[in-house]
Amino acid sequence: MSKYVHGLRWKALVLPSLLALGSSVAQAADNGFYLGVGATQAKVDDVFDTNLELDNTSYKIIAGFRPLDLLAVEANYIDLGDDSQTALGATGTVDAKAFAGFGMLFLPIPIVDVYAKLGLARWEVDGRINAGSTSLFQTDDSGTELAYGAGAQLQFGSLGARLEYESFDIDNTDGAELISLGITYTFL
Repeated sequence: MSKYVHGLRWKALVLPSLLALGSSVAQAADNGFYLGVGATQAKVDDVFDTNLELDNTSYKIIAGFRPLDLLAVEANYIDLGDDSQTALGATGTVDAKAFAGFGMLFLPIPIVDVYAKLGLARWEVDGRINAGSTSLFQTDDSGTELAYGAGAQLQFGSLGARLEYESFDIDNTDGAELISLGITYTFL
C-alpha cells in the first residue's frame, strides 16, 4: 500500500510541473498589430484555358491587427508564381499575384488558435507569347473575388507559427488554392 501511495505522490508532483512548463512555452496570443511572412504552395490550373499552370512554391507577406482574442483583420500580398512552356518555336509565359484582405474569427483553445477567414482577393495575371524577340500576344487580366480560408496557429508569446489554406476564383482558370506555412510577430 505504501508503494501505491508513494507512486501517487510522485505523479501528483510531476504532472502539474509538466503542465506548468508546457503552458509557459505555448501561450495565448498577444493582441495588437502583427507582421509576418509565409512560404506558400500555390496552385492555379488551366491559366487562360491553356495547359499553362502555376504550381509553385512562392511567398506571402502578412500584416494584421488583432484587437480581441476572437477577431482580427489581415492583409496579404501573395506571389502566385509563374510558368512557361515552349511549342512550335513560341514561348508562352504567365505570372500571377494577389492582394487579399480578410476578416478573421479565432477559436482560441489552449496552445493553439484555430481560425476561419473571409474576405476579398484582388488578383492579377500577366501572360505573353513570344517567338524569339517578337511579341505575338500579351494580356494583363485582373479581378476581385471572394476569398476564404482556414488555419491553425501556435503562439509562443508574440511569435506565432501558422499553417493555413486559402482559396479564391481567378477568371479563365480553375481558381487559386494555396497552402502556406508562416510566422507572425505581434507588436503590442
